[in-house]
Amino acid sequence: MRQLFVSLLAGMSFFSVADTLIHAGTIITAEGKQILQDHTIVVRDNKIHALRKGFVAAGNDDTVIDLSQHTVLPGLMDMHTHLSYQHEGPSTYMQRFQLNGADYALRAAHFAEKTLMAGFTTVRNLGDSYNETVALRKAIGRGMAIGPRIFTTGKSIATTGGHADPTNGTTTRIMGDPGPREGVVNGVSDARKAVRQRYKDGADLIKITATGGVLSLAKNGQNPQFMQDELNAIVATAKDYGMTVAVHAHGKEGMLRAIKAGVDSIEHGTYMDEEVMQAMVEAGTFYVPTVIAGNFVAQKAKIKGFFPEVVRPKAAAIGPLIQNTFGKAHAYGVKIAFGTDSGVSPHGTNAEEFSLMVEAGMSAHDAILSATAQTADLLNIDTELGSISEGKLADIIAVAGDPLQDVSVLESVAFVMKDGQVYKHVTQ
Repeated sequence: MRQLFVSLLAGMSFFSVADTLIHAGTIITAEGKQILQDHTIVVRDNKIHALRKGFVAAGNDDTVIDLSQHTVLPGLMDMHTHLSYQHEGPSTYMQRFQLNGADYALRAAHFAEKTLMAGFTTVRNLGDSYNETVALRKAIGRGMAIGPRIFTTGKSIATTGGHADPTNGTTTRIMGDPGPREGVVNGVSDARKAVRQRYKDGADLIKITATGGVLSLAKNGQNPQFMQDELNAIVATAKDYGMTVAVHAHGKEGMLRAIKAGVDSIEHGTYMDEEVMQAMVEAGTFYVPTVIAGNFVAQKAKIKGFFPEVVRPKAAAIGPLIQNTFGKAHAYGVKIAFGTDSGVSPHGTNAEEFSLMVEAGMSAHDAILSATAQTADLLNIDTELGSISEGKLADIIAVAGDPLQDVSVLESVAFVMKDGQVYKHVTQ
């Protein structure tokens, strides 16, 4: 029997492995500033098996994808999305009283597919209502839904009355007294419990709202909303569970407290100054700017009735500042990870952020790296994703034109492969 088995194995030696051969005209590898011309990316199963010079001829069982007239890049990553939400004007503030968990889940699935087709193969989802993107992440992983690879926080953590307290703006009759399960904390014990609840719910990371926000129904968009001991407790507990911490913050003091606590990223960062930038450089804290969200709310604030009156002055004041803050932070040397806050601005338009970053002084190549190599570093997945390199997962996109000369071409992605599977084919 053993001899028969050996003979069968020997007889199978003539079978070849079927590969997918991507003939790429130009490759922005995201391995530093490396650019390759006329190479073949050999995809085997779900990984990049090899990079070979020239356009390799296909074997009998191989599949060839002709991207010889395209620029090929790693799948893009957006570090700040809200897949189950999209701002739709005045009606948006009533939706929490009208939509159920199933509604949010179906919206998330719809917007996730739009995001993937826009070339974003990995996202962080920073805030849920019903842990719907935990369920969506699982469904995508099982092949039951189409969307990007999701790293989700579940429900954000806030303080009583703070940005992301889900009962802000409600009548006292239904307001109740939300606690750690609902993502509202007061004190160290609550802070630890809220993190552990997120872990129990299946979240991948923690998101806290360290200052007031623009779109919440509260007057102040800048004030710090956690005490230092609460922030310390959140970060220490998150680290125990292997979770990173993302921090919504507009005001300076809230940012400084969060950086001191050891968080991983600051989102928005509107009133960041040199003291904050220096603290971030020293701590290695990432900045996720979300310039497109600032532009969106600033434009909509001009439309009477689009936002509630308590929101409108915050949107008008804070929105226009984010692009300028980003430019200064980049020039100072703060680490930048690409993020949009999509859901504030429409899903599927994520790549418009690139042009805004370039307008503020970042090179197109650095902007691309912020959405590939840098985001992989922030997610601690740089050995798996973030560049077109042998051994990494086959997340690959392509565009017509040269994004290094005109970064706006990233707004029209022609080809999308995630985890070795093609989701968007080039139309000839």
